[in-house]
Amino acid sequence: TFQRQLQQSDCQNALMKKVFDTHMLFLQINQSAAALKHVFAALRLFVGKFPSAFFQGQADLCGSLCYEILKCCNHRSRSTQTEASALLYFFMRKNFEFNKQKSIVRSHLQLIKAVSQLIADAGIGGSRFQHSLAIINNFANGDKQMKNVNFPAEVKDLTKRIRTVLMATAQMKEHEKDPEMLVDLQYSLANSYASTPELRRTWLESMAKIHARNGDLSEAAMCYIHIAALIAEYLKRKGKVNIFKTNYVSLNIIFENK
Repeated sequence: TFQRQLQQSDCQNALMKKVFDTHMLFLQINQSAAALKHVFAALRLFVGKFPSAFFQGQADLCGSLCYEILKCCNHRSRSTQTEASALLYFFMRKNFEFNKQKSIVRSHLQLIKAVSQLIADAGIGGSRFQHSLAIINNFANGDKQMKNVNFPAEVKDLTKRIRTVLMATAQMKEHEKDPEMLVDLQYSLANSYASTPELRRTWLESMAKIHARNGDLSEAAMCYIHIAALIAEYLKRKGKVNIFKTNYVSLNIIFENK
């Protein structure tokens, strides 16, 4: 009935947000496994009908949906885990198709951010969540229509990176009273996202906070300069600024790490 209104401004409108929030309420309030099965079916239809709401423009809806689905991947019900994993796989596949079979950059980024949030909020990472990651990989390996494109490899890379974040976070918790080891783990995680500036920036900011808390102000400053270099490089590649010479000489005078 309201399809035309929902599709206004490429699905970036107030009515779409209200309808989406209503869908999210069904995941945020405890439901029976039988009810959740219907919620997941409704969400598959919703994403299939309005992909631009999630895969272009602002990333808020994409991030919120990723967060709630991942939370269900850690559900105590095995059937709910399977349903949530299937929905998440469908969501990533829709992202790939929406991007003309080039990548799943948006869902990849939002899923990693959601995992980082859920580690603190819900303590995910146990056997139930690992089981859901395995289900997603199995879907990718068994999808015959995606056999000749790089989608299965992208899904495998994503699940591998999620496991890396979970493992690194567990190690950080073990070494939270050893600031040097903690920063080394943060640095390794930041480097693993060299190709994803937004996530690399997140971990570099976290490193800077640890340095500042320990009174290591020079090291904290280096982290912020590194972040500035990432932003400058991104802006230059987008053609939005042209104030830095090749190799960003202005920053290299202070910080030689390229």
